[in-house]
Amino acid sequence: MIYPIVIYGSQTLRNQCEEIGPDYPEFKKLIEDMFLTLAEAEGVGLAAPQIGKNIRLFIVDCTPWGEEEEECRDYKRVFVNPEIYAASEQTELFNEGCLSIPGLHEDVRRPVAIRIRYLDENFAEHDEEIDGLRARVIQHEYDHLEGIVFTDRLSPLRRNLLKGKLQNLTKGRYRCAYKTK
Repeated sequence: MIYPIVIYGSQTLRNQCEEIGPDYPEFKKLIEDMFLTLAEAEGVGLAAPQIGKNIRLFIVDCTPWGEEEEECRDYKRVFVNPEIYAASEQTELFNEGCLSIPGLHEDVRRPVAIRIRYLDENFAEHDEEIDGLRARVIQHEYDHLEGIVFTDRLSPLRRNLLKGKLQNLTKGRYRCAYKTK
């Protein structure tokens, strides 16, 4: 099943997410459906709040960036109950977009490397250092679990300049090629 993507303005995107366990109903089907939804929307990451579920789960599929960055070539992962517990002091600007904020792209400054603990789709534990584009996507999706969207990371002045565009999203004035709600 392909889920509709929750659009900016929905309270679901602002809620703190709950941890889940292996007994979460139809967990494997949910992951499969999230990857279908991500492919349909032509994104590289999707967090559960973006499909209306306030649980600590996100997926990434960086393979579309495989030609730009070797590490992305086969990077397709599931992150359950993740915790980013360290980040590099070095930061970098990168032009980000979000499936929940269609039509808007802005330069966002983020650490270039992170350390993250998480469970995979089989609830096996991982503790990894990740850098480059993969780290950026993971940080973006992780923010969704904390009720943060990428525009929150912009300067107050820049956010103020985008206020009209963001208000249009909350009023349903946008176009995109995938299902939304």
